[in-house]
Amino acid sequence: MAWLLLCMLSVSAYAADYVSVATPAILYDAPSLKAAKLFVATRYLPLLPVVTLDNWVKVKDSSGKLYWIEKRALSSKRFVVISQPVAAVHESPESASAVVFQAPHQLALEWLEDTGNGWLKVRHLDGSSGYVKVTEVWGD
Repeated sequence: MAWLLLCMLSVSAYAADYVSVATPAILYDAPSLKAAKLFVATRYLPLLPVVTLDNWVKVKDSSGKLYWIEKRALSSKRFVVISQPVAAVHESPESASAVVFQAPHQLALEWLEDTGNGWLKVRHLDGSSGYVKVTEVWGD
């Protein structure tokens, strides 16, 4: 019984960490290559792991839908996507700071750190970095 509790706790701890798609990958409706192929997930898409079985991970996307993806297609490198029509990425973690760039809806940004005060430090693929409000992204 203690072993089962320990396993459940380790799955819970893992499930709190977001992952991202390492390379474009197929999302399935079951943990099998013979299952129905639902669509192709783009690189950097953040996903929330829910269950891990051998070579498969059941994940949740920003809409709350659940899918299965091959474990080898995932990366622990974290990304977030802009959930607003446009989000301002600021020079420092405050609204009054200068805007470094505007990020459009669904743009993937590398997650660098959580400031703990409602802002995330992020980096664009072009190397530009700054701070975005946690409420304007999904994947944190």
